[in-house]
Amino acid sequence: MACLLETPIRMSVLSEVTASSRHYVDRLFDPDPQKVLQGVIDMKNAVIGNNKQKANLIVLGAVPRLLYLLQQETSSTELKTECAVVLGSLAMGTENNVKSLLDCHIIPALLQGLLSQDLKFIEACLRCLRTIFTSPVTPEELLYTDATVIPHLMALLGRSRYTQEYICQIFSHCCKAPDHQTILFNHGAVQNIAHLLTSVSYKVRMQALKCFSVLAFENPQVSMTLVNVLVDGELLPQIFVKMLQRDKPIEMQLTSAKCLTYMCRAGAIRTDDNCIVLKTLPCLVRMCSKERLLEERVEGAETLAYLIEPDVELQRIASITDHLIAMLADYFKYPSSVSAITDIKRLDHDLKHAHELRQAAFKLYASLGANDEDIRKKIIETENMMDRIVNGLSESSIKVRLAAVRCLHSLSRSVQQLRTSFQDHAVWKPLMKVLQNAPDEILVVASSMLCNLLLEFSPSKEPILESGAIELLCGLTQSENPALRVNGIWALMNMAFQAEQKIKADILRSLSTEQLFQLLSDSDLNVLMKTLGLLRNLLSTRPHIDKIMSTHGKQIMQAVTLILEGEHNIEVEEQTLCILANIADGTTAKELIMSNDDILQKIKYYMGHSHVKLQLAAMFCISNLVWNEEEGSQERQDKLRDIGIVDILHKLSQSPDTNLCDKAKTALQQYLA
Repeated sequence: MACLLETPIRMSVLSEVTASSRHYVDRLFDPDPQKVLQGVIDMKNAVIGNNKQKANLIVLGAVPRLLYLLQQETSSTELKTECAVVLGSLAMGTENNVKSLLDCHIIPALLQGLLSQDLKFIEACLRCLRTIFTSPVTPEELLYTDATVIPHLMALLGRSRYTQEYICQIFSHCCKAPDHQTILFNHGAVQNIAHLLTSVSYKVRMQALKCFSVLAFENPQVSMTLVNVLVDGELLPQIFVKMLQRDKPIEMQLTSAKCLTYMCRAGAIRTDDNCIVLKTLPCLVRMCSKERLLEERVEGAETLAYLIEPDVELQRIASITDHLIAMLADYFKYPSSVSAITDIKRLDHDLKHAHELRQAAFKLYASLGANDEDIRKKIIETENMMDRIVNGLSESSIKVRLAAVRCLHSLSRSVQQLRTSFQDHAVWKPLMKVLQNAPDEILVVASSMLCNLLLEFSPSKEPILESGAIELLCGLTQSENPALRVNGIWALMNMAFQAEQKIKADILRSLSTEQLFQLLSDSDLNVLMKTLGLLRNLLSTRPHIDKIMSTHGKQIMQAVTLILEGEHNIEVEEQTLCILANIADGTTAKELIMSNDDILQKIKYYMGHSHVKLQLAAMFCISNLVWNEEEGSQERQDKLRDIGIVDILHKLSQSPDTNLCDKAKTALQQYLA
C-alpha cells in the first residue's frame, strides 16, 4: 500500500508548489496590455534570488509566452524590456533553466531584439544574452550561426557603457577556437575594443582586457597586430604593463599578464623584453603567494608555466624569483588546519577545488624543470616532492594525474635524477600502473617518460622489463594515435640498446614481423625512423646479429629492400644503410647480403650518391664485407671487384671529404693485404 501512495503524494506537492506560481503565468495572457505589463513586473520581483520560483515558472510555460510578448510588434517597448529582464533573471538560475530557455529558441529572439532602436531594450537583451552565453551549457557556435550578428554587435559597441561591457563579455566567452578568433578579428574586434581599455568604467576596461586575452591566445596574427595598436598615443603593450601594476585590482593584473604572456608565446614580444622579464613574470610569481585566493594562485601558476615553458632563461629567472620553488610547495598543504579562512562557504569551496592547486603546481614545476639540471635538483629536494608527484599519479582527477605525469616526465630528462631519486622512490611502479589503463592524453606523456626510464644508464630498466613492459609497448605500436606508436617503438628501441640476446628475442617475438612491416610502411616519419633505430639496436654485437639473422634474416632483408626501393628522405636511407652495415658485421649474417645481388647494387649506387652521409653509410657496409681477417673474405672481395666496387673505391680515395677518402683507402688496403 505504501508504494501506491507515493505517486499521489508527490503529485500533490508539485501541484501545491506550482499553484502558487500559476497566477503569475495566467496574468501574461490578460487581454489588457497594462495588466500584462504589471504581471511581468510582479513576476520579475518574484523571481529575483528565488531559484524555486524560477523553476516553477519555467515548468508552467512562462518562457514561450514571454518570448512571444518580446517579439510582438504590438507590445510596448517597456513590456518588451521587462520581458527581457525576466528572461535574464530566469537564466541566472540553474543550468537546467538555461537549457529550457535554449530549447525555446531564446537566442534568435534576443538577437532579433537587438535590431530595435530603443537603448534600454537593447541593453536588456544584451544582458540576458550575456547571462546565457556565459553558461557552460550554451554552445558558443550559436553566436556565429548568423553572419550578420557579429558586425551588428560591433556597431552596438558605441551605444553605451553597458553595451560595451555585455558585448565584450559575450565575445570573451564565445571565443574558444581559432576560427572564432578569425571571425572577430576580421570584423574589426581589435580596433573596436582597443579604445575601451581607457574607459571610465572599470567593468568595461576589464571585459575589454579579457577579450584581448582570448583573441591573442596562440594567435600570431592577432598578437602581431596588438603590438602596434595605439590608444591615446600609447602602444597596447604599454597599457597592459600599466594594468599589471601592484595598485591595480588582482583580476586586472592577472588578465593583463595573460595578454602579454600570450603575445610573447605567439612571437609578438621577445622573451628578453623588459615587459616580460621585469613586469609580466614577477607579476605572475606574485599571484602564486599564499596571500592570494585559490583561483588567483591557480591561474597565476598555470599562466607562468605557459610563459616560461619554451625558454630556458625565463625558467632560470622564475626559479630564483621570490623563492618560487618553495612557494609552490604550499600548494600541496591547502587549506591547512590553521587556515586563516573564516568564511565557511569559502572554506567549503576551496576544499572542493584544492586539487586544482596541485594540478597548477605540477604544471609549473614541469615548466621550471624542462631544461636546467640545477632547477630539477632544487624541485626534487623540496620537501617530500617526489612522494607528492608519485601520489599525484593515482589521484581521482584526470587533470591532476596528467599534470603529475608531465612533471615527472620533465624531471626524468635528468640523468642524475634517473639514477637517484627516481630509483629511490621506485617511480616506475606507479608509472606502469598508469600505463595499464589511462586515456590517450595521459598515455602519450607516460609512455614518453617510460622511454627515459629505459635508457641504458637507468637503474629502473631492469625492473620495468620484468614487469611485462615489452608486451605493453608492442601493444602501443598498434595504436591509432601516431604519438603512442612513436613512443611505443622508441621505448623498445631504448630497451634493445646493448641488451641481452634474450630481451632482443622477446622484443622480436612480441612485435611480430607482420607488425614490423606495418611500422616500416607507417605514414608517420617519426614511427619509421624509430623502427629503423630499433632494428639497428637489435642488430648489434656479432653473436646477436648472427642469431637474429638466422631466424628472421629473410624478413629483415625484405624490410631493408622495401625501404631502399621506396621514396624516402636522406635520414631514412642513411639509417637503413647503417642496418645493412651491422648485418655485414655478422660472421654468417653477411652472406645474406653477398647472396642478394639487388642489395649489392643498391650499396654500389649509394657509394656514388651525391650526398656524403649516404656514401659514408654505404662505405661502412663495404668495409665490413671486404675485411680480410675474416673467413671467406677473398671470395667476397672478388665478387665485389667483379661488380665494379674497387673502381668506385679508387675514385672515392680522391674525394675532397677526408672522412670518405680515409674510408675508401682503408677498404682498398684490405685488397692489398
